[in-house]
Amino acid sequence: MTSAIANVRFVIPGRRTGSGTIELANGRIHAIHEHAVPPNAPLLTPGLIDLHTHGLGPHLYESDPDALRAAASLLPRYGVTCALPTLYRQIRPSAVRELAAALPAHLPGLHLEGPFLALPGAGAQTLAGDVALLDSLLTAAPNRIRAMSVSPDTPGILPVIERLRAAGVTVFLTHTRASVEQTIAAIETGAHHATHFYDVFPVPEVAEPGVRPVGVVETVLADPRVTVDFIADGVHVHPMAIRCALAAKGWSGVVLITDSNIGTGMEDGVYNTPWGFAVRVRAGDAARRSDTGELAGSVLTMNAGMRHLLRWLSDRPVEQVWAMGTLNPARVVGLERKGRLEVGADADLVLWDDDLNPIQTWIGGECVFENVSLGTRRVHSVS
Repeated sequence: MTSAIANVRFVIPGRRTGSGTIELANGRIHAIHEHAVPPNAPLLTPGLIDLHTHGLGPHLYESDPDALRAAASLLPRYGVTCALPTLYRQIRPSAVRELAAALPAHLPGLHLEGPFLALPGAGAQTLAGDVALLDSLLTAAPNRIRAMSVSPDTPGILPVIERLRAAGVTVFLTHTRASVEQTIAAIETGAHHATHFYDVFPVPEVAEPGVRPVGVVETVLADPRVTVDFIADGVHVHPMAIRCALAAKGWSGVVLITDSNIGTGMEDGVYNTPWGFAVRVRAGDAARRSDTGELAGSVLTMNAGMRHLLRWLSDRPVEQVWAMGTLNPARVVGLERKGRLEVGADADLVLWDDDLNPIQTWIGGECVFENVSLGTRRVHSVS
């Protein structure tokens, strides 16, 4: 039995736009029937995929299994159909085991931001590379650790990268002031993505007056094997840095993330974490430690990030910009049926209004969110 999302404009990420009716069956896209639709028809895209998110609403993923499930349940209202809940301080086998077991079926795994990092940022662990510890983490959650962030300048990191790649875990680079040589070694070993790029990537110290130093940022930009992601909130990174990455990588090498923290989508306030500090949330700003004012992730949602990218990159084809939140993150972590609008792809889809608010969100062909305030447009829903 099939169903259809009728009379929509749609985006095939990285390829083109079109219009028509999308037929669904057995949780996947069954057929695409192209035909003319009214110019004000709503837009349908694959669901957004967030590879780096710590919390949403009043919940922090790593607080406990209930918090993980509660935060995950809020994702569809922002057009997110897939995400990697990201652990920051609770990176020990018992916590990883418990949280991995709580993952909903549609979330493919965890992202561990650490513990093998060189710089703490707002409080990350900074341990030397330890393959035995890594093996205990991998054993605690078999096939449920999808990505791990490491630093090229962490002592003993290359054997860790080798072990991660052998286990099928995608290696992210971050929290680093690595040299060119250290970065090249990490890339050659298999680390082919950099997360929250430019953030906690300090500029190297000037050794020779008048000579601009070169380090991890330039090395990552210069290597075509390495993709990058950005927190597109206008606080963490200037839009020109994203344009620079596009010039170096092309549209397929740039990814949108949120790095969202507890309090995202909530009113201004201070929210407690299990990290030993509270997070202050304020409209128009990022998340910050309440004690020091230091950046501690963002309060960005993925649909707001897409809204920013579409505005900042308005000279680029929209199908390329949409790929940064759909197709590209799926490719980074090897999700072959996600982030796509094509026959055989998972029916993870979002119908948007003109302000990029989700009207409806589907995961595996099942409607998991419906914005009742936009109910007049439900004539375009699955029927």
